[in-house]
Amino acid sequence: PCFPFHGLTTAGLFAEPDVTIVSGLKDMVVSEGDDVTFRCQVSHENARDVEWKLQDVALQNNEMNEISVEKGTIHTLTLRKVTEQDIGSITFRVGPYTSTA
Repeated sequence: PCFPFHGLTTAGLFAEPDVTIVSGLKDMVVSEGDDVTFRCQVSHENARDVEWKLQDVALQNNEMNEISVEKGTIHTLTLRKVTEQDIGSITFRVGPYTSTA
């Protein structure tokens, strides 16, 4: 006799936890030609959809802008040798959440 086999398939949808800002940016005063570092702490490690902006212009990691993550949750932006053109607002965004200084 032949018995039909009914395979059991399970599928799961694993949603990433909502990453929020735990500790926001702080205003900084710096002399022209110096470096300045901004820090923003988020609630979970390996946060995706993260962006840094200076005066609404997205920043990339390069010789003038060092973007990194410390201890998994502290996102840092270091502006090298700042000039008058760098004066303005810095914004950190993770998902729908932002912090500005």
